[in-house]
Amino acid sequence: MDSLDQPLTFFDQISRLDLVSILLPGFFAFVVGILITPIVTHFMFKHELWKKKSVAKSVDGKKATITAKLHADEKRKVPRMGGLVIVLSIIITVGLFWAIGRLLPDIWVAELDLVDRNETWLPLFALLSGFVLGVLDDLAVVGKLQFLKSKFGKYAGDGLSLKMRILLVAFVGAVAGWWFYSKLGVDSIFIPFWQDLHIGVLIIPFIVMVMVATYSGGIIDGIDGLSGGVFSIIFSSYALIALLQGRLDLAALCVVIVSGLLAFLWFNIPPARFYMSETGTMALTLTVSIIAFITDTALLLPIIAFPLLISTLSVMIQVTSKKFRGGKKVFIVSPIHNHYQALGWPGPKVVMRYWVFSQFMAVGGLIIFLLGY
Repeated sequence: MDSLDQPLTFFDQISRLDLVSILLPGFFAFVVGILITPIVTHFMFKHELWKKKSVAKSVDGKKATITAKLHADEKRKVPRMGGLVIVLSIIITVGLFWAIGRLLPDIWVAELDLVDRNETWLPLFALLSGFVLGVLDDLAVVGKLQFLKSKFGKYAGDGLSLKMRILLVAFVGAVAGWWFYSKLGVDSIFIPFWQDLHIGVLIIPFIVMVMVATYSGGIIDGIDGLSGGVFSIIFSSYALIALLQGRLDLAALCVVIVSGLLAFLWFNIPPARFYMSETGTMALTLTVSIIAFITDTALLLPIIAFPLLISTLSVMIQVTSKKFRGGKKVFIVSPIHNHYQALGWPGPKVVMRYWVFSQFMAVGGLIIFLLGY
């Protein structure tokens, strides 16, 4: 029998309790996210955690008049740091079931503990690292950490400079790469439809490169509902991939992340109560990069997370064109989702089509996974 005709027999190897241990933490995380949102929102408004002015400069340091007009932050004060809802719902959920598993190991609820050295330590490390760095950047943006802005915010306009953020992400990637190589014995990349490509210690800089590239796609945040929907689809895809590989704890973590995103999205659809900002995007992009390496699907990440990729590419194309073509632009404005807004597309139209396109690319990635792995 051809391997493509063989049934996925792993379903015979997992119990109903295994499936509950994947789904129930996600259900709990969504409820937690909804319940903590009023508290988080009160905190944001009390401390005025919104940007003080519209986007003034583009990546190349020149005036971004079109972008500033599209964002128009002064017209309606919307707080930053909505990523707090996502990450806190994940931390509370994971922490609670971890505590139950340690204190009451003999009850069935202990099976919901998804903290595992081989599967979830690194994603949780990436999530918390990105969260802390994102919080620091957002607090610097809103003027709460002036010492960070003065020391590390040169050329940034506000918050940490892009150079500093990339260096910090690269450092997290280097630590994760060392753990993969030294502790988990990972030294290869699987190429779909072929085999493992052994690259030895070069796996460390490769992980750094992928993490930095994925983080750069976090600029997809900016239109009500856009980032929440796209990230939900990406992590849902990886939940399925992890399940197909029998990585139940990792699948559960992905489901928890999706649930935190859905709780965020409930309040982020137009008109948004808050924006995800660096607090969320840095945590999520670092986490999905690590998950891609744990599932050995790093080469599928650009497909499954293609909306993040095109956001980055659109900025790179725009900056390169302006530099080498005498200031001429390819897009009216970048990232590309703002280009469509500048063309006159309503924000919800851009968002919904991004969701559709994200789902299409995610399914394409899953097809390659099923055929080529």
